[in-house]
Amino acid sequence: MLQFDIITIFPEMFSCFTSESIIKRAQNKGLIKINVHYLRDFVTDTHSVIDDRPFGGNIGMVMKVEPIYRAVKAIKTKRKSKVILFTPRAKNFNQKKAYEFSKLDQLIMICGRYEGIDERVAKYIADEKVSIGNYVLMGGELAAMVVAEASARLVPNVIGIDKPQILEQRVTKEKRFIEYPQYTRPAVFESESGKKWRVPKILLSGHHEEIRKWRKKHSKKI
Repeated sequence: MLQFDIITIFPEMFSCFTSESIIKRAQNKGLIKINVHYLRDFVTDTHSVIDDRPFGGNIGMVMKVEPIYRAVKAIKTKRKSKVILFTPRAKNFNQKKAYEFSKLDQLIMICGRYEGIDERVAKYIADEKVSIGNYVLMGGELAAMVVAEASARLVPNVIGIDKPQILEQRVTKEKRFIEYPQYTRPAVFESESGKKWRVPKILLSGHHEEIRKWRKKHSKKI
């Protein structure tokens, strides 16, 4: 059985998706399982804060690393498990990747919102970054539905076929959405293993021109 675990701040968006059509029948048959996790359940402060202002200054808010770290740590239970983060600056999701995901025991999907997610999630928590196309959505929830459906239909018997036909897609080189890494508080996050994940010092300097250069450099690098 393939288990999907979706981390989001809008769990109700998945109500219809998980309770209709083939996806519902596949769950009832025990072929797949879809769990939707509310990110605010993994915060410890009284105000359930899951975002903060970006270091270095910018518009919008950035989702914090701590609640996502706690969520993934609590959810990841299967042997063949993969954690993916949705971002428009990743390789495009395709049929080959859907087939790869369909062979897992567990696929954990992190859905971002706001201005973005603290870059340490991409660096240290996610096993892979995924994009569903060369455009920007308001969040990762629709992308999670796309990946879940595309992968689920390749699980034997989900669509009534014991060995689903795999349609390989040709990958063409296209320009992708590029953005510099984002970080927010805390400046130093210590994981359970004792390792410290630090925000680049330049973003804490208050030197806006140097910060601009750093962002430009890393945008090109990405």
